[in-house]
Amino acid sequence: MTAETETPQSTGSCCTPTGSCHDGAADVQIEQTDAVTTVYQVKGMTCGHCEGSIAEEISGIAGVTSVAAVAATGLVTVTSKAPLTEDAVRAAVDEAGYELLGPAT
Repeated sequence: MTAETETPQSTGSCCTPTGSCHDGAADVQIEQTDAVTTVYQVKGMTCGHCEGSIAEEISGIAGVTSVAAVAATGLVTVTSKAPLTEDAVRAAVDEAGYELLGPAT
């Protein structure tokens, strides 16, 4: 993300104290290819805006072709042309303001 603002977040949400913005998963589809799909667990997502922020940051990693983030489950599905390093994904999730717990089990 290029612009950073500091907003007090009493409940960890990026939107409202109740953690609602809108429902549904945020999907960023760059292109469809035969690729590697990995599912990650992310802590702190509470709404659609959170999903979009994470999807936007991860989609900026070289080789990523699609990202689907779901706040309700905390899962982020990433498809890429080749395996990604966990450090690259962690850095993107950190930049969005959330915590990567690691690959989902």
